[in-house]
Amino acid sequence: MCSLDLFPPPLCEGHITLYELNNELVSGLQNDEETLGFPSVLIRKESLKPHCRLEHSAKAAFIHHREPVWKRSANAWHDSGLYGLLDEITNSPDEVPKWLKALSCCTLAVARWARAFHGSLSPHLKLSSENMVAKFSQVTDWTGCSLRAFAWHPHTDKFAVALLDDSIRVYNSQSETVPTLKHRLQKNVAALAWKPLCASVLAVGCQSCILVWQVDPTSLSTRPSSGCAHVLSHPGHCPVTSLAWCPKGGLLLSASPVDTSMLIWDVATEICVPLQRVGGGGVTYLAWSPDGNRVLATTPSSVFRVWETRTWTCERWPTLNGQCQTGCWSPDGTHLLFTVEGESVIYLLTFLDTGRFEILALTEKDTLSTLMDVFVRVGGEVQSMVWDPSGERLAVILRGDPTNVESKTLVAVFKTNVSPVFELLPCGFIQGEIDAEPQFLSFHPNFKKGALLTVVRNCLLHIPRLSAHCQQPCLGLYILPLWSSLSKSVHLCFPSTPF
Repeated sequence: MCSLDLFPPPLCEGHITLYELNNELVSGLQNDEETLGFPSVLIRKESLKPHCRLEHSAKAAFIHHREPVWKRSANAWHDSGLYGLLDEITNSPDEVPKWLKALSCCTLAVARWARAFHGSLSPHLKLSSENMVAKFSQVTDWTGCSLRAFAWHPHTDKFAVALLDDSIRVYNSQSETVPTLKHRLQKNVAALAWKPLCASVLAVGCQSCILVWQVDPTSLSTRPSSGCAHVLSHPGHCPVTSLAWCPKGGLLLSASPVDTSMLIWDVATEICVPLQRVGGGGVTYLAWSPDGNRVLATTPSSVFRVWETRTWTCERWPTLNGQCQTGCWSPDGTHLLFTVEGESVIYLLTFLDTGRFEILALTEKDTLSTLMDVFVRVGGEVQSMVWDPSGERLAVILRGDPTNVESKTLVAVFKTNVSPVFELLPCGFIQGEIDAEPQFLSFHPNFKKGALLTVVRNCLLHIPRLSAHCQQPCLGLYILPLWSSLSKSVHLCFPSTPF
C-alpha cells in the first residue's frame, strides 16, 4: 500500500515544479518558469464579468392587472408546473368553487409533504442549480474559480475552457485565432467534452440543457454564431454536471444530480434513451473506459454503478460510507480507481475476471518537512484525479484544510504500472506559486513522447506598474512534461490573453 509518508518532501516557498527528469520532479524559482519554454495561458479575472440575473423575466416592468382565474392558472402552470397551478387555485377562494379549492388545498399539502420527504432522503435536491453544480463539479472551487470546465481535444493540440462569464474559448496551437462561444442558454457550464474522431464537435453541459457546438477549425471567425450550436434537452434532466462520449464517437452520455436516469444521446437525430435505476438520487459524474466496454456512473448517495455497454446492464456497488467523488480508468479499461467523499483513500476495482475490490493508497493528512525544514501539512480528501493515457502516471488533487494555515492543496503524482502486476509508487508533489491553488487536472490525450499534464490554478499575477507591483487575480493553465523524452522542450505555444 502506498502512503504519503513515502513521498519526497514538498518544495519550499518560492520554488515551483517545472518538469520530470529521470523519475524525479525538477523544481526551480518562480522567475525561471518563463525561460524553459513551457506554454501558459493567462486570463485576468477582471476581464470576466458574470451575468447579473436578478430578474428572470420582464414581468416586473409592466403595470399589474388582475386577470381571470383561468388565465392566471394557465400562466402558473406554464411558469411553475403543477405546484404553481395548485397554489394559484388555493389562493383564489372567491373565484373557484369550494370543492375545487378544498381539493387543490389537500393535493398541494400532499405534494409538499412528498417533496419534503424526498428532500430528506436526497438533501442535494434542496440546493439551487448553481450550488448543485459547485458541489458535484470536479473543479476544486467552481464558484470562486475563473474557469468552470476544461477539455483537451482527443487528437490535436487544442483545448476548450469555460469561463466565469459563461463564455467558452477554444485555443489551437496551429492558429492564432481564439474563437469565443456564447449562447443565451449557455449558463453555469459544468462540463465540456470533445467528440472523438471528429475535429469540430464540442458538447457543453449547462444549467438547463446540453449544447453541441460545431467549431470549424479552419474558420477565422472569433465569434461563431449561436446557430452553430444544437440544443439537446430532456424534461427533469438539469443541471447537467457531466458528459462522456463513446470512444468511437457515436454516442453521448449525460448526467444530472436531479435525474436518476443516465441519458444516451444520438446527437445526429437528437434522440435520447434514458437508462434508469432505482436509488442513488441522481447521477453526478460519468467516466467512459478507453476501450468503450464500461462506464462509471456516480450518484449523490453511497452507491455507484459500473455499466457494461454491450447489453447496458449495470453492477451496483453500495458498500461505501459516502458518495463516490471521482474516478478514472486504466488505458486498457480493466482497472478503475475511485475515491469517496470524506475518506483519504484511493480504491481499486479490477475487472479482469470478476470485480475485485481493494484499498490501493492512503492520502490521509500528514505533516511533512520541506527542503528548508519548514513543516507543511499536506494530504486529505481527493478532489479529482486523472490517469495518463499511457498508464505511466496518476495525478491527484489533495484538498487542504481551510481552517489550518499549515495545510496546503497540492497535486500528488504517482507512478503506475498495470501489467503484469498492478503497482502504485510515489513520484512527488507538484507545487505552483505561493498564492496559486490547483483547480483542475487533465492529461494531454494524444501526447506521443511521454505524459503531458495540464494544471489549472487560480493565482495572483504580479504586474509592474510605474515601479510598483500590482497583484491581479488571474487564471493560469500550465503544462508540465512527466517522464517525457523531450527533456525541457515542449512547444505548443498557445496564444495568451493580452492584459
